[in-house]
Order: sequence, then C-alpha cells, then structure tokens
Amino acid sequence: MNTSLKDQRVVVTAGAQGIGLAITASFVAAGAQVHICDVSDDFLGSARKQFAGAPVSFSKTDVANEAQVDAMFAELAQRWDALDVLVNNAGIAGPTAKVEETELSAWDQTIAVNLTGPFLCTRRAVPLLKKAGGGSIVNISSAAGRLGFPLRTPYSASKFGVIGLTESWAMELGPSNIRVNAILPGIVAGERQERVIAAKAASYGIDHEAMRERLLSKVSMRKMVTAQDIANQIIYICSPAGSAVSGQSLSVCGNVEHLG
Repeated sequence: MNTSLKDQRVVVTAGAQGIGLAITASFVAAGAQVHICDVSDDFLGSARKQFAGAPVSFSKTDVANEAQVDAMFAELAQRWDALDVLVNNAGIAGPTAKVEETELSAWDQTIAVNLTGPFLCTRRAVPLLKKAGGGSIVNISSAAGRLGFPLRTPYSASKFGVIGLTESWAMELGPSNIRVNAILPGIVAGERQERVIAAKAASYGIDHEAMRERLLSKVSMRKMVTAQDIANQIIYICSPAGSAVSGQSLSVCGNVEHLG
C-alpha cells in the first residue's frame, strides 16, 4: 500500500498544537513539505524547535480573519506556486452552556473559527490545488457533526456545517481531481478534552472522573482515541492509497453511540 507523500505541498491549520501537531509530524514523516499556521506564539515557538531542520514553514494566522488567510495563501502561492493538500484542522470547543444561557458572542466566535475558517482557507487553496492538477482537502468535523450534543450547541452546529461543506465541495471539485473528505474524531485524549470534561462536570454538578466515565460509557470501545489515530487516517486518504475516497465523513471515534 502506497502512503508516501514525498514532496507533496501541504497546509495544516492550527498545526502547532494538539491534533494538528500530530498531523504535521505525520506528513513530515511521509515526506511532505508542510506549512502550518496557528494563533499561538507559544505553540508556534515550540513547533519551530520540534521541526528544526525539517521542511516545515510557519505563520501566525487566524483562520477566521479574511485578511490574514488571504495573506498566508498569497505568500504560499509565491513560494510553492501550487498546493497538494489542505487540512482544515483549526477549531475551538466553544461554550458549554444551556442554549438560553449561551451568549451570542460565543456562538459567533465558534461559527467563525469552525465553519467560516474552513471556507476562507478553501476558497484560497482551490486555485492552487487546481494548478497542481488536483489534490486533497480534509476537513475536521467531529462525532458532534453527526449526533446532537446537549450543552454544546454552537460546536455541534458548526461541525454539522463542516459535513455540508465537505459533501458540497466533493461534488463541486471532483471534476478537477480534488478529493474532499471529513474526519470525525470522537473523544480525543489531551488537555483540551480534559478542559471540556471539567466544564461539563461543573455544568452537571458532578466530579471530573464521574464525568469522564459518563462520556466513555457512550463509546462502544470504552476508550478515547488519540491525535495519532486521527493523523493516520488523514495520511491514508491524502496518499495514493486513498485516491478513490471522496465525499466521505470518516469517523475515528471508537464508535461514539451518542453524546451528552
């Protein structure tokens, strides 16, 4: 099975932390050239050290900011001329609150990063993907993009929206040999998930471990997935081995049965 991505030109948004960092490292290991953007100076600094000497470039870019996204892709167009892969990974957890207690500003921010961000990046990436003769777009959705998620309305709505983007773009861009897929992580181990568990525990009035057990009881495999599990699936669908996969919403979640 050919999963080499030698000399492929790849953009990973929010690629300096969490799942994005694992995705970046996996593309580098597969032979790709990678540009990662992030909003955190600290995470970017750490990634620069980790990838010192590797074919990785960096920019501080907020994917919800049109001007910053346009500037990043304009610079990439000059450096690479074309693009092979875009991974729309950037996203935020949004608020944990009852709908009547959710502030409009929190809703707007979640939609801006999780849904508008992929749109802004993709519309600038597509001309570069077409110049390469085709390529792959991967959008990170969530198990919350196929299941309702109480107390997480903005997040779930944004991730359902990502599925709509994915299916629409797969049809629109397929004739240009551009594959578009979504990855739906479940409960991903890491600091971000621990913060979500803490917020939900506080909302339900239970302790942290009880909340963790409650969440995992709804996963068939009774375990969290890892950032590397997500990265492995992305490498596959972007490689020659996944050349016939498009328009799919691929769950990497241990089979999340329901959320709550």
